[in-house]
Amino acid sequence: MITINPKEIPTAQLHGYMLSAIAPRPIAFASTLNEEGIPNLSPFSFYNAFGSNPPIAIFSPARRVRDNTTKHTLENVKNTPEVVLNAVSYSMVQQTSLASTEYPYGVNEFEKAGFTPISSVLVKPFRVKESPVQIECKVKDVITLGDSGGAGNLIVCEIVLMHIHQSILDAEGRIDQHKIDLVARLGKEWYSRNSGSALFEVPKPLHTPLGIGVDALPEAIRNSHTLSGNDLGKLGNVGILPNQEEIEAYLKTTEYELVHQEFKLNGEEAEATHHAAKHFLAKNDTATAWKILLSKK
Repeated sequence: MITINPKEIPTAQLHGYMLSAIAPRPIAFASTLNEEGIPNLSPFSFYNAFGSNPPIAIFSPARRVRDNTTKHTLENVKNTPEVVLNAVSYSMVQQTSLASTEYPYGVNEFEKAGFTPISSVLVKPFRVKESPVQIECKVKDVITLGDSGGAGNLIVCEIVLMHIHQSILDAEGRIDQHKIDLVARLGKEWYSRNSGSALFEVPKPLHTPLGIGVDALPEAIRNSHTLSGNDLGKLGNVGILPNQEEIEAYLKTTEYELVHQEFKLNGEEAEATHHAAKHFLAKNDTATAWKILLSKK
């Protein structure tokens, strides 16, 4: 067994050990507003409940280890001390991961990640329609734990209203853990799921270049009856699309001939193309999925 003294190793290395050892962690998908009233949406896994009378939840947007800067969510709650904490189910985890991309200040992550904003009742920030539980909160306090990279900032939230989809309730009106299908954060790129397959990986959003986002997808793809929210999240997490030369080269491969035959691609029927792309997305082959989608005339 190795013994780690936090004062004797780099913060980034300690951070990695902590995230892998203190897990799984629930995810606070926090919706806030900036000074101009533009929505911000970002997930945080330093999060939990800390009392039910009054009902308190706390999450922590830590200072960035690499450059000691603070996150937009922290700045927003200082100006507008309200937040909506949205639960993250498995069906929306890819889009949630995309929302964690560090887009510039003022970029609306609802649009980038393809989520639907709906008005709250008692607070100003929007709720995420796709989330099975949406928790409206007033911020009671922000406790700064340090001024160096990696230092936490505890945002103490009092829950003033909860919205729960009836579809996740059991016969007695309680939340069914299998139906809510929550995900939790582990170390590196690992997540866990509370039903079905226990472990799965979600590639981190791109930093250089940034992922194009779901809002940049062609309308026919965004509105597909075949591609799921997770599929759209994967497609949005690419920085550069295949060029025409790469697409034409793929169309000449034996693999494409087989795909063409299996899915009866004719260049006209969008859903057939989407079915073929979905096949490769399920194998995490996003590059090939894009080549197929862009090959449609």
